Amino acid sequence: MRRAMTRPVAALIAGALLTGCAATAGVDGDLTDDWAAPAAAGPFTPEAGVCQVGDFTDTVALDAYAPVDCAAAHRVETVHVGAFPAGRADPPATGSPDLRGAFAECDARATGYVGDDWRAGRLRLAVALPTRPGWAAGSRWYRCDLSELTTVEAAAAVVTRTGSLRDALKGPSALRLGCQRTRTGTGRGVQVLLPAECATAHDAEFVGVWKAPDRPYPTRDADWLPLYAGCRSVLARYVGVPDDADLRFRSGVVVRPPGAGRWRAGDRGVRCHLWLSDRTVTASLKGAGPAGLPVRTK
Repeated sequence: MRRAMTRPVAALIAGALLTGCAATAGVDGDLTDDWAAPAAAGPFTPEAGVCQVGDFTDTVALDAYAPVDCAAAHRVETVHVGAFPAGRADPPATGSPDLRGAFAECDARATGYVGDDWRAGRLRLAVALPTRPGWAAGSRWYRCDLSELTTVEAAAAVVTRTGSLRDALKGPSALRLGCQRTRTGTGRGVQVLLPAECATAHDAEFVGVWKAPDRPYPTRDADWLPLYAGCRSVLARYVGVPDDADLRFRSGVVVRPPGAGRWRAGDRGVRCHLWLSDRTVTASLKGAGPAGLPVRTK
């Protein structure tokens, strides 16, 4: 038979229950209102001054973004991250004024980053955009990416390198384009330029970059004439000879514009090379003047 609980015992148990459930000083008993609300998910924006192990891609998603320190082996280095207007509804199309403007900004930033026109080295600049889902989520960035190449000729491949490209062209560098040996094809034109030490016999030399105006990519012989004229002016300044009608009798010129796709994206930088079709030299012709590049009479 269950015994009746005495009044003192009942009072003691009630007091213990009340003590166990009482609020501790400074705690209001609500377990949710003291936690900070999680920040709203914002659009993804990549960093500048970091590198990527994988190859360049035209678009970059958050789940594929894996930056590394540039001291590690990598194939891409981001030199700048810019932004399109926030109110823009769709990503810019290839060849659009906005994408050409982004390339122009990347061009200037990359030149400042490496210390000279990046085209003076075995480098390639490209612009990456957010994916369409990233754009829909609010991303409006564009990324300026540089990669080292084995050559700037048609057979170029990306190099896996270590170390940043920052200031890489400020002074002498193995990346710099310099003296060259030409390889001609069945015709009279130069097919391939091969790097050569300037102290060894060579017949060509990189002289600089000519920026073409905003016009269609050259497809006909007449379209190429402005490129040759522009590179001849670059050649004259490099060697220190008059930019006149006699210049074509001093040296030939080899022009290397960007490909048609890069041209549409906004790249207008034409690499220019002098070409001695009748002789070789064993020194750089930079600043050599008329004595180093005389008018040919034959």
